[in-house]
Amino acid sequence: MFGNMRNWVRAAFICAALPLVAACAGGPTFSEMHASEPTLAADSGRIYFYRESTMMGAALQPSVKIDGTAVGDAVPGGYFYVDRPAGTYKVSTTTEKEEDIDVKLAAGQIRYVRFDIGMGVFVGHVIPSIIDPDQGANDIKDCHYTGDTKK
Repeated sequence: MFGNMRNWVRAAFICAALPLVAACAGGPTFSEMHASEPTLAADSGRIYFYRESTMMGAALQPSVKIDGTAVGDAVPGGYFYVDRPAGTYKVSTTTEKEEDIDVKLAAGQIRYVRFDIGMGVFVGHVIPSIIDPDQGANDIKDCHYTGDTKK
């Protein structure tokens, strides 16, 4: 009797976990795709947005906004990039509350913004952080591209 109960519990756990696994990013990795990215315009900088692969908060995949306009989604194990003219930009995500940072971008500069999960009252928060370029380049190498493949 207990053997059948264990099998039912295992089956229920697997079924519950499948949507979370499917929610993670697919596609080419940063390491595979980086060399084929377009050259950065002389007056612009590039911001890489990424979220490391983890099961914590996997169902949370809010839109990433720059100055209120959606530019992608914070997908576990995923990354995308945006080129913008030099300036300061507000990067935000919203679950039960908005989390944001200001990103200063110079012409020719590469910035990395990582999304981490924080605890909330009802839902976790997806929190953007500016990451040191060396750490960002290392963190992102195995993330999968989730942006527009027509770039």
